[in-house]
Amino acid sequence: MSRLKEEYPDARTELRWETPLDLLVATMLSAQSTDVRVNMVTEHLFERYRAAGDYARADRGQLEEEIRTVGFFRNKARALIEMGRALEEEHGGEVPRTMEGLVGLPGVGRKTANVVLGNAFSINEGVVVDTHVRRLSNRLGLSSEHDPEKIERDLIPLVPKGRGPSSRTS
Repeated sequence: MSRLKEEYPDARTELRWETPLDLLVATMLSAQSTDVRVNMVTEHLFERYRAAGDYARADRGQLEEEIRTVGFFRNKARALIEMGRALEEEHGGEVPRTMEGLVGLPGVGRKTANVVLGNAFSINEGVVVDTHVRRLSNRLGLSSEHDPEKIERDLIPLVPKGRGPSSRTS
């Protein structure tokens, strides 16, 4: 960890965001897409959708068009609308600050929850396991698993809380 911290002292997500809701949305959109593409889409999206209720009441067809270029836009639009509704109905419109609260939202898994907790709230619950972490964890012999949640379980003991780029996030 010390070598990684030395090499990448200012490591953080490449996604552009200002609020926890922005980061949640951007991370949800990033599945099977690039951060560059997501940033292009969210630049305009965040001007229009500023609160959970804006997503909850979004016109699905319009939202699909606005996020079309990130791929899987129909599923992602549905998830964003359902996520907005859940935030309004169950969390007073606020992004939860717990793993349980986040993974209980439509379209949110552990990877997204770890990104949001670590970057928006500095809460280090786990390890973000994306394609690159998975590949390197296997290559370096840190995990022989292929399932992201199992890889995360293997990595947690190796990444002490309070260490890593944003502690347990990257």
